[in-house]
Amino acid sequence: MEYLSIITCFLFSISITPIVKKVALKINAVDVPEQRKVHDKIMPRLGGLAIYTSFVIGLLFLSPDSQYLLTIITGATVIMLVGVLDDVIGLSASMKLSGHIVAALIVVLSGLQIEFITIPFGPKVDFEIWGIPITILWIVGVTNAINLIDGLDGLAAGIAAIALITISGMALFMGNVVVAILGLMLLGSTLGFLIYNFYPAKIFLGDTGSYFLGFMISVLSILGLYKNVTVFSLIVPIIILGVPIVDTFFAIVRRFIQGKPLHSPDKAHLHHSLIKLGFTHRQTVLILYTMSGIFSLAAIVFTRGTMWGSTIVMILLAILIELTVEITGLVSHNYRPVLNLIGIKNKQ
Repeated sequence: MEYLSIITCFLFSISITPIVKKVALKINAVDVPEQRKVHDKIMPRLGGLAIYTSFVIGLLFLSPDSQYLLTIITGATVIMLVGVLDDVIGLSASMKLSGHIVAALIVVLSGLQIEFITIPFGPKVDFEIWGIPITILWIVGVTNAINLIDGLDGLAAGIAAIALITISGMALFMGNVVVAILGLMLLGSTLGFLIYNFYPAKIFLGDTGSYFLGFMISVLSILGLYKNVTVFSLIVPIIILGVPIVDTFFAIVRRFIQGKPLHSPDKAHLHHSLIKLGFTHRQTVLILYTMSGIFSLAAIVFTRGTMWGSTIVMILLAILIELTVEITGLVSHNYRPVLNLIGIKNKQ
């Protein structure tokens, strides 16, 4: 069943993506080159519609049994429609955020929410009523994190695929077949699209795709991890999504320091910074794929290791994040406490 789910959606995605490309060009759902972007020609957007459509068709064929399935698809459809409207006509930041919150509310009101956290070396803390805003924040946050990292050919789709492999694998290990099948179906749809989206891309993911993938990953992580781990830490899904979360967090810090609105775009994201360091488009994408793989492996070790082993993993990840931030200038090129301490000069 697991293999059938990924193959089915993969084949549908490969078949549907060229059709979506033609539709995007016909309705002028295109991405126009500008100073902040790295591409130099008009590109069709709306690619996420192929991922969504192949995923839904796969559901009709395979019909995994879950009490939350209708809720998830309803929320995903709302988030997809927000993305389509943004790709075609453009929406204000407030309108997009409102749509994301509505999609998150659909999930939360169905009873699917983050209920507790376990503190390392401490007790389990029940969120009770606070679980509702925390879950909304998680879904909206991850949705936008995937969107913000969607700046290079194949980047967001590839990082989403790595996260889906990890979530599906952990769900299978924990015996949650439904989440594993849903994750693998979404993985197959994403990989089929990635054939057309990897550098040099023939079609972009668009907000339709980045919102849909971000929403689905956030919801699957709740359904697959929170509902199945007896002693759970909020850290696990955060680690899996380490690259987009780190990029989003430091984008917020950077804009706060610079006194800019949090939703204002810039050209200082992680992928932009790596290109400025001299890496090619393809090399930058592969570096960030590798980082995502490291985070995913760390999440697996974290869940399987002892408390001390998990603590060591967290320390190593913190060092990796700090060095990445300083080397790339993710906050600013003057922020280099560790590099200055070990005597590495700033060449900028």
